[in-house]
Amino acid sequence: MEGTFTKGLGGLSIFIFILTKVSCDRDLHFCGNWRHGKHPLSLSFDILPGCGQIAIAADESSLAVRGQITAQCRRTGVYQLDHQALGSEGETRFCLHWEPLQDQLKLQVGVRNFTLCWPSGMPDSCCTYLSYGSNAPEDPYGISDGMIEDDIITRKTLTAYTFDGSSVKCTTFCPERSYEDAQVSMSDHASVAHLCALSLEVELKDDFTGVDIISPNVDGVPPQSATTIYLPRALKQAVKNNNKVVYTFFKNNSMFQEGLREERVLDDVVEISIENEVIKDLPEPIKIGFHHDIIPKTHSRTCVSWDIGKEPMKVKWSVEGCRTQQRGSRHTECLCNHLTYFTVLVQMEPRPVRHLLALTAITSLGCAVSFISGVALVVFLCRRRRAKDPSALIHLGLAVSVTFLNLLFFFTGVLANTGAQDLCILMGAGLHYALLSAFFWMGIEVLHSFWLVYMVFRPSPNIWVWNLLGFVLPAVPIIILAGVGDIYGLREVVSTKDKDNPFKMCWMKSNSKALLAHYLTNTVVLAFLVSGGLLMLFLVYREIRTRDDWRKNHVAFLSIWGLSCLFGTTWGLAFLDFGPFSDFVVFLSCILNSFQGFLLMLRFFMLEWMRKHAMRSKESPANVCHLPASPSTISQEPLEPLCPSS
Repeated sequence: MEGTFTKGLGGLSIFIFILTKVSCDRDLHFCGNWRHGKHPLSLSFDILPGCGQIAIAADESSLAVRGQITAQCRRTGVYQLDHQALGSEGETRFCLHWEPLQDQLKLQVGVRNFTLCWPSGMPDSCCTYLSYGSNAPEDPYGISDGMIEDDIITRKTLTAYTFDGSSVKCTTFCPERSYEDAQVSMSDHASVAHLCALSLEVELKDDFTGVDIISPNVDGVPPQSATTIYLPRALKQAVKNNNKVVYTFFKNNSMFQEGLREERVLDDVVEISIENEVIKDLPEPIKIGFHHDIIPKTHSRTCVSWDIGKEPMKVKWSVEGCRTQQRGSRHTECLCNHLTYFTVLVQMEPRPVRHLLALTAITSLGCAVSFISGVALVVFLCRRRRAKDPSALIHLGLAVSVTFLNLLFFFTGVLANTGAQDLCILMGAGLHYALLSAFFWMGIEVLHSFWLVYMVFRPSPNIWVWNLLGFVLPAVPIIILAGVGDIYGLREVVSTKDKDNPFKMCWMKSNSKALLAHYLTNTVVLAFLVSGGLLMLFLVYREIRTRDDWRKNHVAFLSIWGLSCLFGTTWGLAFLDFGPFSDFVVFLSCILNSFQGFLLMLRFFMLEWMRKHAMRSKESPANVCHLPASPSTISQEPLEPLCPSS
């Protein structure tokens, strides 16, 4: 008797919970485990307008969704599934989500997402407050662990779950607001809240010449953030039967976010449609203006439209038929030649690169030329260096590091496409070491130049100190990062025009750990290098601007240009990749830095030519390349950094 009472009390508790849970929620989020066999599987659906009962049934071979629940969606069909696509065998997790305010029905089966009913404007009547129906019989195959939200209904395996809906006015969920427009009539007086999409109509009369539309004000949203639409005259000419254009403003993008990993949908989504007509290839585009929060330059944005494609239940965002015009960091305008859903996709990580093919070609050519130039420069400096001259040895260290960097970068793309993961990790670490080594040697050039100018009475540190700083110290962070793991490996650089064929290279990965390592090593070292190089350039200019040879234009140009390459200031262009001249800065940075080995060789060869030319002119070599002996002579004689070997 006590056991029977306990079971009855438990059943009553479940009934009260289900009644309370379902009747208090506007939408329905039901999940369960589909227990099926190992033979071919299918998904069947039969969705009709109305507000009656919806059933989710399952057996050994099929999962079915049937019933009357939508305002205007009508969908019937069968979809074949396979075990590999579901990501499991014998049991598959699924979730059904019904959102009455959007008239949207979504189904996730395993790793597959299906949109059974697309989002639409808020209907007049909402089928909501779904209540759990009668129990279905138990069976080895069916639905187990049925849940509403995060709460278990029962852990038994049932053949079906049914839910009965209640029809209410959708406006009861949203505060009413009047909206008046001479050319627009409201089909729904609800304000645009996060789930209260607003559908409006505009009639294309015979004298229609185009119309500008602004979305109604929303509580908490400033007027300057309103979405705008321009319908051109060409739309009237393309319409055949229906003269009413329906457009809907969505403020909730969660239902449009499915299937996106490295991108996110902008807060606003706009639907423009004409009932029973397909409009495309308009000669004059429709313009949709999206006002949004500041989008940094590092996050690209692209206007997209919702493309049904060949599979009606699988929807994807497409760039076809839309052009993107960025009107500043807060405004994006989309120019599209068809009707559907429109929004802006914001790329998070990795950032797509504009003109990737051209930049790759320039970099490959520059690295090849710089490597050959670097080898020639190393041979030149080895022949002319003096055993006790630290300047020549420092120049030689920089030439070796830059040459090694260009060699590794030239082959990193080739190795990345071979699929050798271990070698790619080794190559990525080696490339990072070569880059830091080149930065360190440029920093050594800055320190040594400062020593020559302001510490002339003190001898320069021994060359082994500079070698320790230039070749050994950069290896320390590389060893630490390699020990941390998951830093180096395959990196894909995505192009804005062809996202399916990224450029592959062995470098630091795109995860959060690698990004933090990049900022702590490359960015910090580069910031110190550029700031120190610019400061040293200013000090050099202040010391030599009064000399007679400085007044010769070619000498002045060669001095600043040569020292800029020597001190690594050209890498400072990496911090200027923003604003309207971003593309110009990227190309300039790519050219200067990839051809840096060639520019360094050219600088030293030009200085050698000037030295020989001065000797032929019977000038004293001391007037060309001579280290000042005391501070009193520093304003009359050229500085050593302008000389290749002394």
